[in-house]
Amino acid sequence: MIHVRKMLQLGDSPLPRTHHSYSRDAICLAGGSSCGASEPSNLAVNGDAGRPSDKDLQRSNGSGRIVVSGSEKGTRIMEVFQQSPIRILFPRIGGSRAEEAVLINTAGGIAGGDRLKISVTALESASIAVTSQAAERVYRALDQPAHISTKLQACDTAKLAWLPQETIVFNQARFTRETEIELSSGAELLALEWLVLGRVAHGEAIVAGHISDSWRLRKDGRLIWADTLRIHDEIFPHLHRKALLSDSRAVATLIYFGPCLEKSLEFLRNIASSLDCHCAVSSVAGLIVVRFAANQFSELRRAMRVVIKQFGHELGGGPFRVPKMWTC
Repeated sequence: MIHVRKMLQLGDSPLPRTHHSYSRDAICLAGGSSCGASEPSNLAVNGDAGRPSDKDLQRSNGSGRIVVSGSEKGTRIMEVFQQSPIRILFPRIGGSRAEEAVLINTAGGIAGGDRLKISVTALESASIAVTSQAAERVYRALDQPAHISTKLQACDTAKLAWLPQETIVFNQARFTRETEIELSSGAELLALEWLVLGRVAHGEAIVAGHISDSWRLRKDGRLIWADTLRIHDEIFPHLHRKALLSDSRAVATLIYFGPCLEKSLEFLRNIASSLDCHCAVSSVAGLIVVRFAANQFSELRRAMRVVIKQFGHELGGGPFRVPKMWTC
């Protein structure tokens, strides 16, 4: 566990290097597949179900927190907290005052029973984009869901872009993700979450599991938007229906809050009509909500890059751009 409290100009010398050690158990799954580890010797068997439980394995319980503030010289890091397996890095972006923070899950993925918490606070006049090093993977669970909690806060005149890479859900994965956002009236926010159902390159189809992906957004302390996507065991065989996902295996939600909503809404709708995937743009309670769906993840990724790149230019740059880590 590392707790760093320091004022640091983004672009100055990097934070002191620290070292972590992390290990976890895994068990062999049906069909002979595994996560690269042998069966742990201390694995207990659930007497009621007659099979092992995620509770009997070593699980991740990690967290990360970032607090940044604006100053005459740009954005400053006020506080950084990281608990394994979460790591937070600030790569140098030459010539830009709006820097990126990169989240890394050193566990290599998320398994049943894991609990991860991320918090990002942009204080007055701060400008920062937060992304992830790579796509997140949610592995097959035995019986316990993983929990992912994200809390974003953008204060007056702050600009915050939450642009992680995709989350890939394996067959029989179980996870709950909760994204809570607190906004002040003068803030500006662009937030993205996206899901890929199954490993397309492996020809994997999800036939069972549990997904709960919820958003709660408050402006000046008042709840203005709530949304939840929930898919469970009985629903997966029916996702091909037109009333559900209509064979779409990759979906995303993009949210924008800021000035000139009507102009931004029209701009995004013009972009949406030119994309190779399904896209719809709505205005709800002073927000812009953009939904994406595609049969192939590659189509969704191309569309997302186009939207963020063009919309970022419309917003005047800053943190609203395609993250550098997306091209690594």
